[in-house]
Amino acid sequence: MITPKNREYRAFEFESDEMKIEGKAVALETPTVLYEYDGIKYYEIISRDAFAEAKMDDVVLVENHQGRAAAKTKNGTLQLRLSDDGLFISADLSKNATGRELHEAIKNGFYDKMSFAFTIRQDSYDQKTRTRRIEKIDRLFDVSAVDFPAYNDTSISARSFFEAEAEKERMEMRMREEKKKRLETAFSHLFALRFDGIFHHLSDMDRFQHPNSEA
Repeated sequence: MITPKNREYRAFEFESDEMKIEGKAVALETPTVLYEYDGIKYYEIISRDAFAEAKMDDVVLVENHQGRAAAKTKNGTLQLRLSDDGLFISADLSKNATGRELHEAIKNGFYDKMSFAFTIRQDSYDQKTRTRRIEKIDRLFDVSAVDFPAYNDTSISARSFFEAEAEKERMEMRMREEKKKRLETAFSHLFALRFDGIFHHLSDMDRFQHPNSEA
């Protein structure tokens, strides 16, 4: 079952002209830093074919990912255009009171970023480059004018994904360090035993060659 907890949110810039807004909702094949821990950056790339099978026939434009629709794809007031380098949106806010109120809020500076909500069908992760690749998007739910864009703080699910990968890396590093220490300790013990054995062997040889030396 899809719930808001399953959804990912990403922010984007937009422009407003009279009663219309336009923006590039998604940049395809572009690495974006979504998480940083202890100076290490984790990236996300949305694949060029990610939207090929995505459900996008009933997308709405709202405020902060909730409330009444200011525009929607079903009646043509919200349009989505997919190109080689991204997904672009265009919305006509003149057709209902919600849209006109949203335009007024944008014009007065209450909203200067937008975000889109989606679910992921398939992704992959490259541990060497610390990059998550979104291979297939399952559904695009809405685009939204937001006061706190998701790319500044990413969504809970995106943060959880990268935090889990970072924790795995830290665990692997700790395990490597512990293994290294165990090997160093074992080597030290082995060296000490071998040295002690050689010392006793040399002592026995010395006593054998000089039997009266202790007298």
